[in-house]
Amino acid sequence: MQDQTTAAALVQVLEWYRAMGVTDLVDAEPTNWLESANRVPGQAFLPAASPAPRNGAPASREVRPAQPAPPAAPRAAPARPTPSAAPPRQFVGTAPDAAVASARSEAARAKSLAELQAILARFDGCSLKATAKSLVFYRGAERARLMFIGEAPGRDEDQEGKPFVGRAGQLLDKMLAAAGLSDAEVHITNIVYWRPPGNRTPTPQEAQVCRPFLERQVELVAPDVIVPLGGAAAKHLLDVADGIMKLRGRLMPIAVGRHQAKAMATLHPAYLLRTPAAKRQAWRDLLAIRALLDGASKP
Repeated sequence: MQDQTTAAALVQVLEWYRAMGVTDLVDAEPTNWLESANRVPGQAFLPAASPAPRNGAPASREVRPAQPAPPAAPRAAPARPTPSAAPPRQFVGTAPDAAVASARSEAARAKSLAELQAILARFDGCSLKATAKSLVFYRGAERARLMFIGEAPGRDEDQEGKPFVGRAGQLLDKMLAAAGLSDAEVHITNIVYWRPPGNRTPTPQEAQVCRPFLERQVELVAPDVIVPLGGAAAKHLLDVADGIMKLRGRLMPIAVGRHQAKAMATLHPAYLLRTPAAKRQAWRDLLAIRALLDGASKP
């Protein structure tokens, strides 16, 4: 039973390392074992020799380190790759101002969401792309009156390449269905398009690099109402320092790129999973948004 408990604990530790982005185990310095005369891998971890026996007790068996293998014959130099072989993809660091300028120039060329997605797939100015598995662009309608913008993709989104498909996304879908809305009527995305390592909050620099693409996306979708989900998205889109509890439920004008719309921030579904009592506030916000879309005079 204890062995099973230990094994389960080790699996949890390994899962945590994997979630934090660890993929390989390496030493701090390289070791050339062919030049290590009397040192073999693992020798430092062997138990020390037992002390001399006392009072005629039987001597413990001495543990001797394995003898080093004879030096191997020199290896031939590896053949150079043929000119047709593609070099491994590398992500070169880009200065923040240069990355934003490049993103703005690239995003302006997109005439459709499909073109914008293709440009994003080629763009290497955001460091998040180096550690993420997938580009997470959007789901829902290409043009919609209602647009939800969250913080960043999580693990499930990174695996599937679509935003809000994990537990938080499933809760959002249930809330939309209860309000009479579906994917065919809404457009859902995030302020960044790649998963931050360990599901951390994206940095202001990462959000600013992705901002030109988000602005062009909003222009192409042309929503009447934009709903920032959570504090990080609300602060970035509305350019305010207030927390989400002060911002939520307040209708205000918003300009994203060249598109003018109305905005009403609300609580992120992930927060609602952690704090079920707050679902009542988010539901009131959603009903106000639905009334606004239906043309009510007072949201």
